[in-house]
Amino acid sequence: MKLSKLYMPTLREVPADAEIASHQLLLRGAFIRKSASGIYTYLPLGYKVIKKVEKIVREEMDRAGSQEILMSAIQPKEIWEASDRWDRFGPEMFKLRDRNDREFCLGPTAEEYFTTLIKDEVKSYKQLPLNLYQIQTKYRDEKRPRFGINRAREFSMKDAYSFDTTPETMQVSYMEMYRAYEKIFDRLGLDYKIVEGDNGAMGGKKSHEFIALSETGEGVIAYSPTGKYAATQEKAKVVYELPERCERLELEEVYTPDSTTIEAVASFLGLKSQNCIKAIDLMVSGNPVIVFIPGDRELNMAKLEGYLMTPEHEIEMMNDEQILSINSAPRYTGPIGLSEDVRLIFDKSITQMDNLVVGANKVGYHIKNANYDRDFKGEICEDLLEVREGDIIEGTNEKFKFARGIEVGNIFQLGTKYSEALNATYLDENGKEQLIWMGSYGVGVTRTVTAIVEQNYDENGIIWPMSVAPYHVIVTVVNPKDEIQLELGEKIYNSLVELGHEVLLDDRNERAGVKFKDRDLIGIPIRITVGKRAAEEIVEYSLRRETEKTEIFAKEAIEKVSGEIFNSSVKDNLSKALLDLFEN
Repeated sequence: MKLSKLYMPTLREVPADAEIASHQLLLRGAFIRKSASGIYTYLPLGYKVIKKVEKIVREEMDRAGSQEILMSAIQPKEIWEASDRWDRFGPEMFKLRDRNDREFCLGPTAEEYFTTLIKDEVKSYKQLPLNLYQIQTKYRDEKRPRFGINRAREFSMKDAYSFDTTPETMQVSYMEMYRAYEKIFDRLGLDYKIVEGDNGAMGGKKSHEFIALSETGEGVIAYSPTGKYAATQEKAKVVYELPERCERLELEEVYTPDSTTIEAVASFLGLKSQNCIKAIDLMVSGNPVIVFIPGDRELNMAKLEGYLMTPEHEIEMMNDEQILSINSAPRYTGPIGLSEDVRLIFDKSITQMDNLVVGANKVGYHIKNANYDRDFKGEICEDLLEVREGDIIEGTNEKFKFARGIEVGNIFQLGTKYSEALNATYLDENGKEQLIWMGSYGVGVTRTVTAIVEQNYDENGIIWPMSVAPYHVIVTVVNPKDEIQLELGEKIYNSLVELGHEVLLDDRNERAGVKFKDRDLIGIPIRITVGKRAAEEIVEYSLRRETEKTEIFAKEAIEKVSGEIFNSSVKDNLSKALLDLFEN
């Protein structure tokens, strides 16, 4: 492709609303353009990158035995009602009605759709196991779209679903996808960690997330220094360090003026924050719920949502009027003396500590020496706490380390959650009807592009890995008005194209500085510069990832390009072959 023909409106200035490097560079490099909040158009260079990522995903999914289909992005309300997710999925779901007043959604995910597809046609154990996938546009009305295509309202995703006869064969399918994902992200050149994930709205019993490490990532992972354990911050279990047990004292109401925070109460009473219970006043699906945790820790909302089996959008903080209505006082809530209709939930650690300070449910007062079982009771949850860096990892002497990252893939063991809801069954060897066991596997295609850029850029622009670069080579003619330079540039370009390489020829009538800046910005891996020594057929050869530049004959440059691309391809295929050999 000649740049004089390519639609590539690069930007010199950083867009004001672009917060992270990948968003800035994808906009500046003319890979994407914002259409509306969280909605983007992919320009020619960007769409080529998307197709490169999709190609790798397809190859590994096909090699793992999955079969590609394509379902509509429009899904009927009925199947979501059957799984009880039409309302539970919440305001992130785009909903619409057709002219016959029938309700649909723009699919945010496709568990129901795939289950519905196979339930009437897969009837025998002989048809299982089965694994189907699609690469489709998904829609989620994000509350705060941000970071460009990393958290958008419209995005490309590969989703796959496995269908099995037993939990054991489901596990086999799960591990096949686990290994396929390793190959995908290895081929994409990502630095990533595999961590235990939170199942969230997906349901099921077990999941893993593939996190591309990035300081600008929204997700936090907690891991052990030896690499033996890793989980999302939402999933990581807290081993809370308890104080020594002591003799229980009598309850005592104390005046604590202007002490409306845990820190203020602890300071006023001369105690540690750990000895003061923190109350979180919530309305859950319209009902009052108070959650109590140690004062020195924070509530993990994902763990609470999992315990309550309630989505985030159905949980909100109480207002002052609601707090007063449950016989309490704002900022002085405690577990003693509340209205009987209030649901009380305690982190387990509170049941293992003595003589705690709790709110007295009236302004300016707290109660000392409160003890679980003797003075108050409620539901006990094993762990509701946010993990901290330095916390002990359960069953080890190691301490958690933290890293930030971008979730590029996830895999879930769904079990029979959706097959039961949608009545997807098969007949076993004895002719008995059984529920199908399912797994779900997603790769965020467009989000993966963000992760690749976040790990591959410098002050001048993007540095694409060869596997996903929109073009492999860029030939820059410094002065296209010089016939000798232009002729040599086109000769090199045509030779490389004939060899099957993806090449850009910068034949624009622009200043050399503009061309070099654009070349760095869009990040093409191999660069050939045709300049003043064109008459000698000598060109400058360099790689985007390196600073070294060499002057060589044009013929040699063509050979070096072929070798560089061949070696990259061999390395890619060799890594796959070695993985297969190791597995076998």
